[in-house]
Amino acid sequence: MKKILLIEDNIDIRENTAEILELAQYEVITAENGKEGVRLAIKETPDLIICDIMMPVLDGHGVLHLLSKNEETAGIPFIFLTAKAERSDVRKGMAMGADDYLTKPFDDQELMNAIETRLNKQDLLKKKFTKSIDGVQDFLNEARSLVSLKELSMSRDMRHYKKKDVVFMEGAYPKGVYFINKGKIKVFQKNDQGKELISSLHKDGDFFGFLSLLKDEQYTHSAAVLEAAEIYMIPKEDFFSLIYKNAEVAKKFIGILSDNLLENEQQLIRLAYSSVRKRVAEALVKLSDTYKKETDQQFSMNVSREDLANLVGTAKETVIRTLSDFKEDKYIEITGSMITILEYEKLATMKN
Repeated sequence: MKKILLIEDNIDIRENTAEILELAQYEVITAENGKEGVRLAIKETPDLIICDIMMPVLDGHGVLHLLSKNEETAGIPFIFLTAKAERSDVRKGMAMGADDYLTKPFDDQELMNAIETRLNKQDLLKKKFTKSIDGVQDFLNEARSLVSLKELSMSRDMRHYKKKDVVFMEGAYPKGVYFINKGKIKVFQKNDQGKELISSLHKDGDFFGFLSLLKDEQYTHSAAVLEAAEIYMIPKEDFFSLIYKNAEVAKKFIGILSDNLLENEQQLIRLAYSSVRKRVAEALVKLSDTYKKETDQQFSMNVSREDLANLVGTAKETVIRTLSDFKEDKYIEITGSMITILEYEKLATMKN
C-alpha cells in the first residue's frame, strides 16, 4: 500500500482529502502545518507528498526547500495544493522542484490522476534494470518517456575488441559513455617514463569513461582490453540529456562515481603503506572480486605478469617472485599465464 503524506492547515480540506485517499486504498498520514509535515516526511518517508502552500509556521515552499536538502526525502514526488492561481506562484513552485500543482477547489478525479501519474513515474525510475545492453536500453527508454526526450537516439554503437585493444587514449576527447556487455577492461595512466599504473578494473555490466565527460575535458586515463570484449558507447548527447533532466539517473551515476573515487583513494593508501607482498595479495583478491562468477568454485584468469605488476604498482620481476612464493605456500596455482586462487581468505587477510 502506497503511503501519502498530506500537509494542509484547513481541517475540513485535510479530513475530506484524507478520506478520499483512504477510499482509494492509500495509507494516509496528515500534518496540520509545514513544520509538522517536514518532521513526518523525514520520519515516515512517504511515497508521495501533497502540500498546501499558504500555511502557518512554515509554508509549502519552505517545506519543499527543506525536504529537497535531505537525501532521504529529496526524490519524493511533491504535489502542491493552493487556492492561488497566479502564474508566478506556479512558476516558483515548479522551479523549486515540485512535480505537480493542483488549484483548490479540485475534484476527486483531478486529485487521483495527479497522484497516479506521479507514482507511476516514480515506480518506473526505481525499476531494477538488468546489467546487460537490453537492461541499459530499457533504462534509456524509460528515462526518455519520463522526460520527453524526442531527440534521444535509439542507435547504440557496439564494437568488438580483442585482447590488448585500446578503447580510448589519454588526451583524446570523450564522445560518450562506455558500457561493457561482455569482457574485461582496465583503466590506466602512464608516467613520464612510460610506466603504467592500473587504476580500475571493469567487467560485464559496468559503465566507464564518464568522469572526463562530466568534467568536459580530455581523458586523463587510457582504457584497454584485458579479455575480448563487446562494448557499447552511449553518445554524450544521450548521456547529458539523462543526467541534466532526470534526478534519478543522475543519482545512479553519482553513486558509481562515488564508488570509483573511494576505490582510488584506497588504492593510494595501499601504495603508500602496504608491503609488496600484501599489495600482490590484494591485487589477486581484487581480480577475483571483480571477475569471479557466482557459478565458479575457484577463480582462474589469464593475466599477464606485466598487467599484474601495473595493478600492484611494482616491477614485473617483483611480482613474479611474489607469485612463486604464493605458489609454494599453496595460496595459488600457476599454469602458464593462468593464475588460480586456492586460498582466497588467506590472501584477503594477509598482514603487512
